[in-house]
Amino acid sequence: MTSRASPLGKTASSPQTRQHLRTSSMHTADRKFLIVTADDFGLHAAVNAAVSEATDSGILTAASLMVAAPAAAEAISIARQLPRLRVGLHLVLTDGWPVLSQREIPDLVGQDGRFGDRMVLDSFRYCASARMRSQLRAEIRAQFEAFARSGLQLDHVNTHKHFHLHPGVLNEILRIGHDFGMSALRVPDEPLWFSRSQGLAQGLTAPLLRPWLGLVRRQLRRRGLACNDRVFGMACSGDLNEARLLAILGRLPQGVTEIYLHPAIRTRDPLTPSMHNYRHADELAALLSPRVRAAVAASNAICGGYADLAMVTAA
Repeated sequence: MTSRASPLGKTASSPQTRQHLRTSSMHTADRKFLIVTADDFGLHAAVNAAVSEATDSGILTAASLMVAAPAAAEAISIARQLPRLRVGLHLVLTDGWPVLSQREIPDLVGQDGRFGDRMVLDSFRYCASARMRSQLRAEIRAQFEAFARSGLQLDHVNTHKHFHLHPGVLNEILRIGHDFGMSALRVPDEPLWFSRSQGLAQGLTAPLLRPWLGLVRRQLRRRGLACNDRVFGMACSGDLNEARLLAILGRLPQGVTEIYLHPAIRTRDPLTPSMHNYRHADELAALLSPRVRAAVAASNAICGGYADLAMVTAA
């Protein structure tokens, strides 16, 4: 595997850099570090075009790649032409395409070879079935291997629909990710003021997750992995427009903040059936907005990807 050159002078997969990332994440409490990520990179050519435009002309600093999605090869080619873009692995274990065939993971996918969208049911099935856990382990490793073959530097890891909140899934990612130099993992911990502003359901769910998220964060830091202090994008997934982005940036706290979106150029049909109500073009417009760019500048935040956290202590 080849690595894209890092401005830190080390690849993020080296033990020295993993230690530096852990140390730097502990020293960002007195300053602002902002990561703006596009999820579902590789899902569709419309997503890839948006990532390219938002990196060149907007505030996007990172993207999370679906390695088995229909437009993944194009996404990898685009990423190689965008040295400032930090690219991570967007593990897909629900509502999407696996790397392995239906014959290899028959208990995880349907006859069409795709993961279904039954996260609650699958969560219990993973706990009950050693056979399913074995197949899950094989698929997670296959996705890490596919990312490694891309030759891109692995900036971070996260999961489609935050499936790594499942303890069994998280443990497999941590164990397998170590073999591939994983140095950072997203913690889906959204501030209560924002989740509550988006509706009653979000405002009730967020506090219930908080104790588990704290345990996840401590587990990551014990392993020397970098993580965010907070994330924005959960309560308004697919509809993080300019107004919402400006509200977040106007209250941007110190520490490491990740904002994730699902930008795409406008298309006639939904990118997937589960995204029928997503406003991808509005999210792209928000990333390109002059007002948003000005708000980022006014926040005095350091911007980049997880690999760039090491620059915080080097400055």
